[in-house]
Amino acid sequence: MEAALGLLRRMPPKQSETALSALLSLLPQHSSDLLSQVDLPLQVLRDAESRNDFILCEYNRDADSYRSPWSNKYHPPLEDALYPSSELRKLEVEANDIFAIYRDQYYEGGISSVYMWEEDDSEGFVACFLIKKDGSKSGHGRRGCLEEGAWDAIHVIQVGPEEEEMAQYCLTSTIMLSLATDDEPSGKFGLSGSIRRQMKMELAVAEGHLCNMGRMIEELEGKLRNSLDQVYFGKTREMVCTLRPPAEIVQMRLPDS
Repeated sequence: MEAALGLLRRMPPKQSETALSALLSLLPQHSSDLLSQVDLPLQVLRDAESRNDFILCEYNRDADSYRSPWSNKYHPPLEDALYPSSELRKLEVEANDIFAIYRDQYYEGGISSVYMWEEDDSEGFVACFLIKKDGSKSGHGRRGCLEEGAWDAIHVIQVGPEEEEMAQYCLTSTIMLSLATDDEPSGKFGLSGSIRRQMKMELAVAEGHLCNMGRMIEELEGKLRNSLDQVYFGKTREMVCTLRPPAEIVQMRLPDS
C-alpha cells in the first residue's frame, strides 16, 4: 500500500487516473484506501438549474451522482442521497459566495466549489474548498496563453467541536499543476507535478468558522505557490540555463583570443 501511494505521488497529474485504475486492478483489497487518499485532477459539470459550473470530486459524490453546491441537487438525480444539515447548508452557501470572490482576486477566473458535511464520530464538520483554473488558450482563464495548462487546488479542513469558544482546525492542501507550451522560440516544453502540505491550528470562533478557514487557506496556499515556484520552476530554470546557457553568458565564459 505504501509503495502504491508513493508511486502515485510521483506520477504526473495527467497520468494519475490511468495509474490509479491499474493499481485498483492489482490491489482490489485496498481500493477504498486508494480512492480516499489519492487526489485526481478535478473535473467540471454544468448545473442546468443554476447555470453554474461546479467541480466533481469524492467529497460531493454519492454512488455515481454528484451534488451541486449551487442548487443542492444531485446530477444525475439520486434517491435517498446524503445532504448536509440545514445549518451547515447555510454555511456552505455563504462559503461558496465568499470563495468565488477569493478565486477571482487570486486567480482572475476559473471555477470554485465548496462542500461541507458532518463528521459521523464527532460534533464537528468537514469542509472542502476546490479551485480549478484552465490556463490553456481555449480555457476559461482570463490569461490563457499556454498550449495546455491546469491548476487544481484541493483544501480539506476538519473542524472540531467548539470548546470554550475555541475550535481545532486541521487543513490538508493539495496543489496539482500541469502545463505545456509549443511555439517557435521555446519549442515543446512540459512541466507537471503535485505538492501536499498540512496545517493545524486552534483558533477562537468569535469571528466565525469561515474567517478562520479562509485565513488558513490563504496562508497555506501562499506557501504552496512559493514552494512550486522554487522547486519546479526554479530547478527547471537552473537545469535549462546549465544545459543551454543564454548567449550573453556563453560570451562571458569564452577566453580572450
